[in-house]
Amino acid sequence: MFNWLKKKTQAKDQPAPDANELSGVIEALRARPAAFKSIKTIVLVASGKGGVGKSTTSANLAMALAAMGVRTGLLDADIYGPSVPTLFGLTGEKVTSPDNKLMHPLQAHGVCLQSIGFLVDPEQASVWRGPIASQALLQLLNETLWPELDILLVDMPPGTGDIQLTISQKLPVTGAVVVTTPQDLALADARKAITMFQQVKIPLLGLIENMSFYICPSCGASDDVFGSEGGIKLAERYQVPVLGQLPLQAALREQADSGTALTAGDASLLEYYQQISRALLWQLTGASSQGVEIVITDD
Repeated sequence: MFNWLKKKTQAKDQPAPDANELSGVIEALRARPAAFKSIKTIVLVASGKGGVGKSTTSANLAMALAAMGVRTGLLDADIYGPSVPTLFGLTGEKVTSPDNKLMHPLQAHGVCLQSIGFLVDPEQASVWRGPIASQALLQLLNETLWPELDILLVDMPPGTGDIQLTISQKLPVTGAVVVTTPQDLALADARKAITMFQQVKIPLLGLIENMSFYICPSCGASDDVFGSEGGIKLAERYQVPVLGQLPLQAALREQADSGTALTAGDASLLEYYQQISRALLWQLTGASSQGVEIVITDD
């Protein structure tokens, strides 16, 4: 299954699930007992290092899932560098707390959102020690009035420190996704993230290779700017599926910087994220027992 993964091409080999198949997967997800309050599943989106596009990937996955009819939330767990307000065009917005105890999350592009960036001055640094930052994040999660959600994505901070361990050990996490680039430096830190999840017994749902290739808009030639097949080899080493490979494109950067909905941009970019979202849903519901078949071509 998922015979759509191809280096340097879009996912065209495997037909997308039809509406009935997708509906069945979503129903299976909703049939599960809630993992936390009104949230069915919690999925961590992590990376071993910064700069690999983890937050952008988290935001666009959330938008793609919401566009597919999945009730989706996104928690910005990067206390020191929250990106969700910018990625969703909500810079300067504040969450409301009618009773001064519980907070209403914000909504944008069909996604339910919470971030420390909605509570603090965006120009002020959060100078907190690890345990304090971890406690602040748990409060952010527990004191938010989450609606019924099929999936809550947690945009993790980079690294494998206090916050990562606290979330992994204190929350009923369903699984984790690791984002990397093909570059050797990024892969070395992605290995650390994978082994951390193994140590705390959190299933690894898959790996996403970001900035996998660049396609020249003028001539159509492709270039492996950050290396080739690094994410695939890493997935093979740890026997985890590759959920997808994402291109390096200016349109994606422009969409992220402007906080524009993914559905309003390049249709091909939306298709990339929807394919990855489908693969993630299949992994969550066990609809695919064979995982992802990796097909590499040279064209």
